[in-house]
Amino acid sequence: MSYRRSGVLIGPRGPVEQTDGVRLYLPSTLTAARAVLADRAVPAGLAFGVTPALREWYSLSDTEEMEYAALLAAARASLRLLDADPSAPRRRVVLAADVDDALVRVRDDLDRGVVEVTKMVPLANVRAVHVDDAAAEQAVAAAADAMIEADLGSEDASFIVDGAEGYDLLWYATQELADLV
Repeated sequence: MSYRRSGVLIGPRGPVEQTDGVRLYLPSTLTAARAVLADRAVPAGLAFGVTPALREWYSLSDTEEMEYAALLAAARASLRLLDADPSAPRRRVVLAADVDDALVRVRDDLDRGVVEVTKMVPLANVRAVHVDDAAAEQAVAAAADAMIEADLGSEDASFIVDGAEGYDLLWYATQELADLV
């Protein structure tokens, strides 16, 4: 898993960053993010991180590239959440959070990079919010509608989903979450 923490530890290869937990990417929607803001916590559920299977799949990549792959997987999972909530604004949302290792169970049996967060994550642990720009809404809406077919192997639906993935998620500080929802 990829770790983030302030401080320095001495590892077998020299100084390494000390970690408070594992950096995870939690898929969401703007509607769900509104509830996160009100509750001051992200609900337990599936998230994405640099798991052993993801690390093996991207064996020639550095940690930053693997974290980006986990972010993209979370963005794709956000499309599934949008498909389940037709009233949510058609923008993918991913919350990047540092989560205590004790609250995380690796679920590579579901897919590379999948983890289960077993308890709510305090909003204070969310380090960034990644959200689509309004210009992506039409492509994201089409991708959310095509997501189930893409998961079932439809090449046409996969092409539509890939269209949404062509839009970069914008980075926001956690303090800007209230302005987004």
